[in-house]
Amino acid sequence: MDFGMLFPVLLIGVFFLFIIRPQMREKKEYQKMLAALKKGDKVITNSGMYAEIYAMKDDTRVTLKVGENMKIDFTKASIAKVVNENN
Repeated sequence: MDFGMLFPVLLIGVFFLFIIRPQMREKKEYQKMLAALKKGDKVITNSGMYAEIYAMKDDTRVTLKVGENMKIDFTKASIAKVVNENN
């Protein structure tokens, strides 16, 4: 058996297990969170703005209520996470 080929194969396997696979899992969870967004959810945008979802425009846009009379359109991808009332 050629041990010269074993090291690169093991290196690729470790790279996949510890870097690529967790990133794929995280991306899948993020896409699931975006798909579950609904009116009234409290969210944080990527820029750190706390807001409430006021309306769902289409598959890629939402209107966020950031103040009493201030509503801004954002892309869904700009939402970092949903904030629970307990946080």
